[in-house]
Amino acid sequence: MQGKVTLEDHFATEATLGDSQPFGAHVWPELRYRLLDFHDQRLRLMDAAGVEIMIASLNAPAIQGIANSQRAAEVARAANDILAEQIASRRDRFAAVAALPMQDPELAARELHRCVRDLGMCGALVNGYSQVEGSNVPIHYDMTQYRSFWRTVCDLDVPFYLHPRPPVPGTLPLYEGHSWLFGPTWSFAGDTSLHALRLIGSGLFDEYPRLQIILGHLGEGLPFFIWRIDNRNNWMKAAHKYAARKRVVDYFRSNFHLTTSGHFSTPALVNAITEIGPERVMFSVDYPFEDFSDAAEWFDNAQISEADRLAIGRTNALKLFKLGGDDRSAL
Repeated sequence: MQGKVTLEDHFATEATLGDSQPFGAHVWPELRYRLLDFHDQRLRLMDAAGVEIMIASLNAPAIQGIANSQRAAEVARAANDILAEQIASRRDRFAAVAALPMQDPELAARELHRCVRDLGMCGALVNGYSQVEGSNVPIHYDMTQYRSFWRTVCDLDVPFYLHPRPPVPGTLPLYEGHSWLFGPTWSFAGDTSLHALRLIGSGLFDEYPRLQIILGHLGEGLPFFIWRIDNRNNWMKAAHKYAARKRVVDYFRSNFHLTTSGHFSTPALVNAITEIGPERVMFSVDYPFEDFSDAAEWFDNAQISEADRLAIGRTNALKLFKLGGDDRSAL
């Protein structure tokens, strides 16, 4: 398929580059180049894979791993300025989502407003929970102090991508002796799905029903578990004790979108389509940690309808991110 749109595809700045080395130390020279490059190899690989537009975002954990909120804000602002500069000359091929200093909801809201209104970005991508000074406890965004931030997201009418991050020191004992479970093998999905469920259970989407959240990796396992989450021990008739007014699946189908990033499995894709609808699934690669050719070859040949392929591969993202409708010419 030509003319694909991809999101959850990353770049790095010199200040955040080292955060990605643990995910590819044995291929670091190449991975480093791919993270910093925009207009050379990145574009060639996009062309070869039939990708017309990349919605680029910062690597992980980056801003969320900086405990000092002022420093986090400074690094986020600098990274967003670099990203805006990189895409300015090729707006036909690139769009951008903002990195945010979520350690301070007011600073995060202010930076999101600047990125959308002044820099022309089309949303935000945040690398999971944040670290704060003096604590090993992760800060999740269902907490009361983040309600004003979510109001800003709704007022700007942009999507928010909840992306994974490595575990904080306080959770490392859970993986003792099994570091192979870090990252895309398991911890990314476990931490991010928990965060998504916290947002749902907090009643956030009752307060802001237009809020749209994106999850990568075909939903971090939630499509497979969504029935059980709502219907566990059903005969006991024991409703969830949470602030939310509806079932988890109702919010999942109204307030969430999923991408194929780094999860090139047709059974998993079909499961996601079945649970959330083809209009809420989008193609993504997870570049440079995954390969364009792997993602494109799989997606272009996946056993789904051509109508679903077009929607997932292109038009869903154009609509959600308001990228000018479908008047862009395909490659």
